[in-house]
Amino acid sequence: MTDRMNLEMAFQRIFVYGSFCQGMVHYDKISKYLVASTPARAQGSVYRLQVGYPVYLNQGQDWVPGQLMEVEAPEVLFRILDEFHGHSPLQPNKSLYQKVSVQVTLTDSGDVSWATTYALNPSKLPRSAQKIEGGDWKRALAERPSLVESLSAKQLQYIGRLGTSTGREIVPIDLQLYRELMNLDLIVDKGRRLALSSLGKEVYRFLPSRESE
Repeated sequence: MTDRMNLEMAFQRIFVYGSFCQGMVHYDKISKYLVASTPARAQGSVYRLQVGYPVYLNQGQDWVPGQLMEVEAPEVLFRILDEFHGHSPLQPNKSLYQKVSVQVTLTDSGDVSWATTYALNPSKLPRSAQKIEGGDWKRALAERPSLVESLSAKQLQYIGRLGTSTGREIVPIDLQLYRELMNLDLIVDKGRRLALSSLGKEVYRFLPSRESE
């Protein structure tokens, strides 16, 4: 508590969706700094990435479910969130995600408020992304879980090890696991070492923290 008080604190109202919602993989990144959290929705459109998780675009008329979070945290947390989303305040138009202000409607009361959210830069939308009609990413995930949830503990552990390896470090692997991950297009063989594919990097991005440590 003393360390937190000694840091410069900031307050933001953030509309979150997908992996940052309560019960999802990235919720712990901000949960201890929550002042309040309320179910809410915002208009736009949502797409399912190949890895299975949704991305939000602040374009369209679908109602996208999420949570309005009031966050009081050290400034560094908000910089970390920017970095995680590939957002550069100096070059927002070239960023992977753009930090925008959206109008949100509280689910229970119907009250309207404004919040900041990370909306995918439309120019960065992958061709493989599939539009979730109606915007209900929660139902889409319930009907077809993410790729991360379909992988074995052994597969997740190896992806975590590759994700944290540096330089030309060689991470040993057995033949069966090699075949499984190659068939899933999660790794690439660079001759003397293995590395994560583009899809593998997306899986690593959504690993539970215990898997990537």
